[in-house]
Amino acid sequence: MLTVQSLSINFGQRDLFTNLSFFIAEKDRIGLIGKNGAGKSTLMKIIAGRISASSGQVLLPKEKTIGYLPQEMEHEEEASILYEASRAFEEINRLEESVEQLSTELGERSDYESDDYNALIQRLSEANDRLAILGGGNMEQQVQKVLQGLGFLPEDMHRQMKEFSGGWKMRVELAKLLLMQPNVLLLDEPTNHLDIESIEWLESFLKNYSGAIVLISHDRVFLDTITNRTIEITGHKVHDIKAPYSKYMEWRAEDMERQEQAYKNQQKYIEDTQRNIEKFRAKKNKAAFAQTLIKKLDKMERIEIDNFENAQINFTFPPAPRSGKVVVKTENLEKSFDKPVFKNVNLSIARQEKVALVGKNGAGKTTLTRIILEEESAKGEMSIGHNVDIGYYAQNQSEQLDPSKTVFEVLDDEATGAIRTQLRALLGAFLFSGEDIDKKVSVLSGGEKARLALCKLLLHPYNLLILDEPTNHLDMRSKEMLKRALQQFDGTLIVVSHDRDFLSGLTEMVYEVTPKGLKQYIGDIQEFLKEKRALSIAAYEADVKKKVEIKEETSSNKRSYEERKEFERQKRKLTNAVGKHERSVELLENELAQLQEQIASLDYSDQAAADKVLNLFQEKKKALDASMSAWEDSTLQLEELLADE
Repeated sequence: MLTVQSLSINFGQRDLFTNLSFFIAEKDRIGLIGKNGAGKSTLMKIIAGRISASSGQVLLPKEKTIGYLPQEMEHEEEASILYEASRAFEEINRLEESVEQLSTELGERSDYESDDYNALIQRLSEANDRLAILGGGNMEQQVQKVLQGLGFLPEDMHRQMKEFSGGWKMRVELAKLLLMQPNVLLLDEPTNHLDIESIEWLESFLKNYSGAIVLISHDRVFLDTITNRTIEITGHKVHDIKAPYSKYMEWRAEDMERQEQAYKNQQKYIEDTQRNIEKFRAKKNKAAFAQTLIKKLDKMERIEIDNFENAQINFTFPPAPRSGKVVVKTENLEKSFDKPVFKNVNLSIARQEKVALVGKNGAGKTTLTRIILEEESAKGEMSIGHNVDIGYYAQNQSEQLDPSKTVFEVLDDEATGAIRTQLRALLGAFLFSGEDIDKKVSVLSGGEKARLALCKLLLHPYNLLILDEPTNHLDMRSKEMLKRALQQFDGTLIVVSHDRDFLSGLTEMVYEVTPKGLKQYIGDIQEFLKEKRALSIAAYEADVKKKVEIKEETSSNKRSYEERKEFERQKRKLTNAVGKHERSVELLENELAQLQEQIASLDYSDQAAADKVLNLFQEKKKALDASMSAWEDSTLQLEELLADE
């Protein structure tokens, strides 16, 4: 469908990438990866037609469309979010006009056997097919469904764009793209401003998307869930493997081992050959043989090892000074701005505890951390324990760096004591070496700024770290090293994050911030997600029982015998269906958990056996999705039945 042919781009004397070529088929799910600065976002902009390549071309059939979600967007600030999202249907309006025009023209012509007439029929058919895919006719319903899936409330629909933060505006742009349903969907870090529930909704939507998807993301779980093909850009070469990210990285490591072994073997052969040349060239009867060896070496294609990015940040946090037993305690905290944010927040965090704060966007996670930092006021009680020293990383921490300073100056201006003698080594651990430390902050990439902001946390031995979305802009390897350092940190940790892979195995407690207070979940993010689903079903069951009891008391005498009989039959049928689907969900979740354990210990040397397990996992996952969907349909029907009683 779409062909990238011999693309190159350079900035001055620097080649970002050269001679890249690959093909995107209609149903492809591609994860686009590469080290920071490899040109992933630039490549997307070229494919989307936002910028031009230095050489090469992108070929796309005329009737196919491309949708692009960049990291920075422009919006009509005075428009409502419903109106802004509805602009996605500009193509539908054009198609409807085209269908009307073509239908009129066909009705006026009588040259039924001509090529022109058949061409008109073909164009009309294609326009109608595209309209059917885009779903013209129920546009507002579609807009509201997608917006609510991305976290907006029904009462938000007529609020103006200017009332929302950049993250929420990005969701409106994402909604427009999903509603347009382009043939090729280009997504550059779409999860950066989404909460966990919205990410899961987006995953579900994209898995059933009808077109091709090209995705840049630093969320390993998101990549593994959505993609089935990985393209890595390495400057002068493209690695293109039919596998999601995690499986691709296993192949990549094995491929590097093969390259290194082949390189070593070739180097040994070259050394042996050169030794023989030196040995035989001085002997008259062997001189011709020596010349043959020389020509053979000259013609040999030398093996070069790929520039696979092995460099990674490598650090540990300083030992944490001992604090009091209770580090943070709140009682009945309540916070409002123009409208209530949360109330009844009761929190007690002990020394060396590691907790995660999660919740929907706008629930007040960042506000709560700012109250703990005493940067925001609130009603209620909040106290910090004895000898607690707080290190804080904000969502926009990298934006707060002075752009006029150099990398070294950022640290040098804040460091005190013995750590000043170790600044170069510290910067080296965060991949700033040589001339990098003299770069101005203004020219750093988002990932480099994030690394520098994290580096500042090591200048002082804190015993409480509060990190608000610390993984935004960090690449996979940097995230892994940060997670490892936090696991080894012997102080107290409060982390706000939507990154499930980062949180998994990091915290021992999850607090969900809601408008009515905190909900506590023991365990890490996986336990939270599992418990959330169970709680939803339990809450539903409790609600159904309550409704049944009330309805039976108030309306049973108002129905005729036949009506009551039919009502009870439908109720039994739907209640049984709900129970059946719940049991199916529980069974499939257990089977998936067992398969995940098998996957963790797979031996990929037996590719057939590994593929069998992976394919079975995908089948069970699809079955779980189907069971969950069936359960939702059954519960909705039962609720509607009881509501009409």
